[in-house]
Amino acid sequence: MTPPPPASPLLESMQRVAPFVVASGLTPLIPVPFLDDYALRRVREDMVRELLEERGLTAPRDTVSLLAGRHPRQGSRLQQFAGKAALLPLRLATRKGYRRVLTALWVKDCVDMASITLHQGHLLRHALTRGDLTQDTLGTPDAARRVHAAITAACQEVDARPVNQALRRLLAGSRLLLDALSRALDTPPEDEARERASLAARLAAALWEERGYFLALESRYEKHLDAPSHPPD
Repeated sequence: MTPPPPASPLLESMQRVAPFVVASGLTPLIPVPFLDDYALRRVREDMVRELLEERGLTAPRDTVSLLAGRHPRQGSRLQQFAGKAALLPLRLATRKGYRRVLTALWVKDCVDMASITLHQGHLLRHALTRGDLTQDTLGTPDAARRVHAAITAACQEVDARPVNQALRRLLAGSRLLLDALSRALDTPPEDEARERASLAARLAAALWEERGYFLALESRYEKHLDAPSHPPD
């Protein structure tokens, strides 16, 4: 693994968004329908606020919500409810069997939620670094809507499989995921905060290995933002 330079803007971006990526990746393990989506949205809105505050910026609540994006989970609400309800009988299974089944069922959803947060967070920080959003333009939704539309268009053009594979390797082998399963079995986790920080640091280092991907992603974002016109999100 090639060590990153100590003052790399890309590594700094990865380090900033990594804790929110980790938190997003754990939200599908919340066994209550609707509460998982609420937690995911809170994580992404907190990320937006922190990235704005890093630049000394504030934004109205509606603008923060817009920049956080709206990405409902795949499948209907009925399918989501049925999927979570199906997990309840697993409390009667052995801990080993419970963890194995739950991991198989939810790890893809965990990776998907983490990946969306990663892409949105990195590109939003890139936009703020470029000055695409300022305190003046944040007062109205037009600039935020244009930036978010460019972020969405850029993300739709890339093949995220290499990055998602890195996320899968880290999340599937993490104590955080095992701790989340333990909570479902009423076993309290230990040292969760420390493990979150450790996983976020490992994630940032792993994503540095995919720096070419993220530089290309930034270029696509700039192309869409600088286009003469952009369709609304």
